[in-house]
Amino acid sequence: MNKKLLAGSGLAFTLLFSPLSQAFAAETIGDLRKVDNVAHRGASAYAPENTIAAYDKAVEMKADYIEIDVQRSKDGELVLIHDTTDGSGKVGDFTFEELRSLDAGSWKGAQFASEQIPTFDEILDRYHGKIGILIELKAPELYPGIEESVAEEIKERNLEKPQNEKIIIQSFNHESMEKMNDLVPKVPIGVLTSSRADTTEQALQEFSTYADYFNPSYGIVTKELVNQVHYLDMKIGLWTVRSQKAADFLLDMGVDAIITDYPDYVDPRN
Repeated sequence: MNKKLLAGSGLAFTLLFSPLSQAFAAETIGDLRKVDNVAHRGASAYAPENTIAAYDKAVEMKADYIEIDVQRSKDGELVLIHDTTDGSGKVGDFTFEELRSLDAGSWKGAQFASEQIPTFDEILDRYHGKIGILIELKAPELYPGIEESVAEEIKERNLEKPQNEKIIIQSFNHESMEKMNDLVPKVPIGVLTSSRADTTEQALQEFSTYADYFNPSYGIVTKELVNQVHYLDMKIGLWTVRSQKAADFLLDMGVDAIITDYPDYVDPRN
């Protein structure tokens, strides 16, 4: 992994995005680049998000990664949930037992009524070595110390080692990702954003000092942005794809990962 601030970057950026260099980049970046197919909260178009059913479906559909949302219960258990169960309220206000009793699946169909909120350690044990895991820390500012807890679970399974780079950690909280980079420096780090303010030359250079992935909303991606991210030795993953048109657009852009509810839109084997 290469997390560094490039010297002379201002001049380098100027040269990089001259007409000549743009033409060169168009020839060398894109067509042959492997695109990672990331199942957003599992194959969530086909099974209830952040459940075993959705993750198993992603494996069945040959996705490269599952993306999971990690939060923490009132009594300290790391759980996987975004916001969809039959309950209401803040995750951190409920004990693990209370969260586990919620129905996490029947909203998607009666066949999923038995689905429960999974725990982080359950998912690591069930899927590591079988499929990549993209770990999103969901609002880590609400859970002081969650970074250390996540790092501990990863280290207990020796997943912080470089030969196991099918683990990636990301968040919209960029300070949290700087902290994760310190805790598990060999694990790839991603920064999430939907803000164009984070796509400036200065912002991207700062991200490149600790992050390996720049993961923006696909609505703000441009070919120039893809080239900028690659120039800074980062990869770029886009979210959340819910149409074949969007998937095809990003494939043409030469991105490194597509985060999607529909893994079959990215991988024609499905």
